[in-house]
Amino acid sequence: MNPSEVFEIIEKHTRFMRDSIPLIASENLTSLSVRRCYLSDLGHRYAEGKVGHRFYEGCSFVDEIEERAVDLTKKIFEAEHANVQPISGVVANIAAFFALTDVGDTIMSISVPCGGHISHDTVSAAGLRGLRVIHYPFDNEEMNINVDETRNVALREKPKLFILGSSLILFRQPVKEIKEIADEIGAYVMYDASHVLGLIAGKAFQNPLKEGADVMTGSTHKTFFGPQRAIIASKKELAEKVDRAVFPGVVSNHHLNTLAGYVVAAMEILEFGQDYAKQVVKNARALAEELYNLGYKVLGEKKGFTETHQVAVDVRDFGGGEKVAKTLENAGIVLNKNLLPWDSLESTDNPSGIRIGVQEVTRIGMGEEEMKIIAEIIDAAIKEKKSAEELRKEVRELKERFNIIKYSFDQSEAYIFPELK
Repeated sequence: MNPSEVFEIIEKHTRFMRDSIPLIASENLTSLSVRRCYLSDLGHRYAEGKVGHRFYEGCSFVDEIEERAVDLTKKIFEAEHANVQPISGVVANIAAFFALTDVGDTIMSISVPCGGHISHDTVSAAGLRGLRVIHYPFDNEEMNINVDETRNVALREKPKLFILGSSLILFRQPVKEIKEIADEIGAYVMYDASHVLGLIAGKAFQNPLKEGADVMTGSTHKTFFGPQRAIIASKKELAEKVDRAVFPGVVSNHHLNTLAGYVVAAMEILEFGQDYAKQVVKNARALAEELYNLGYKVLGEKKGFTETHQVAVDVRDFGGGEKVAKTLENAGIVLNKNLLPWDSLESTDNPSGIRIGVQEVTRIGMGEEEMKIIAEIIDAAIKEKKSAEELRKEVRELKERFNIIKYSFDQSEAYIFPELK
């Protein structure tokens, strides 16, 4: 095997994505300015420790970059303290667990079928930290936490940490109310903002820190414009605990090339984030409404379907999430099967639902009219109104009209895949 074979596989993947409608809720595109940072000399270097207190020499310019990253993060999220060293959302969550809990503590989180992320649960990071996990009482109709029942459980179980934020998240969560309960029992509140970080930055969603959360974690590559890494924002009294948990706790070198990319992305969010976030939510609602009008069981109907970038659809009537997701991929629509609140963890192979995210198609300039077209293609694929070949042709024709990355400083020449231009 030689390198050319790897590059050929990469090109095949790139062409596949170029010719598809990407609706994975946890992905987004970075601008060319952000991508330039990936290929810089920073990708070869180490910078263990804090700004101004490194364990290696040669880090003075890295310090400048990290200082900017911290300052921008604090400004964007109105945070008292920020740590920008975690290299992924799960790493940020693990650091928060180290900072806020001890082995054997009880934490309360949203169950995976109800939308919680696996890192909040026993099977993943929380379990590896040695935490006892209990789940919030959840209202399936509201697609949200039942606060009154939560208070009863919390007063009995006395969790040390309440975790909010979800992997499937359609609506604002009761941060203020949970913080009041936490204060009663001397607990912390942590909000995992990975999915909605860009919406918070764009002021189109609740800011958990302003509503009382002690710590907010978040990956920077979903609704935010950045590369794949993460941030932790917190109250200033937790700064030392958070920083020690990150380094030397769970991070050594923190991938300096993508750190620089994060700085550029944060600048883009400050400039374009509000317009972008507003359009993301408009697009998600437009897509949800059109799917509902086509006869699909779209969750959250009573509350306007969604307040985020996500749309959740119960597709049991069409064979379940596994079958539908594969059918749509064959037609050029890329999304994921997803557990819904009534599913068990044993249902992961073929859960009830699919999860749709519109943040990436919004980044390339699509609006409400395109959401209607996408809904029609989804409907035609699931109900076999047209062949997969016909639908892939329609997808390619639609996608060809949207080949520039918007909401960026270099959008006049920011082809999505310049290597294929």
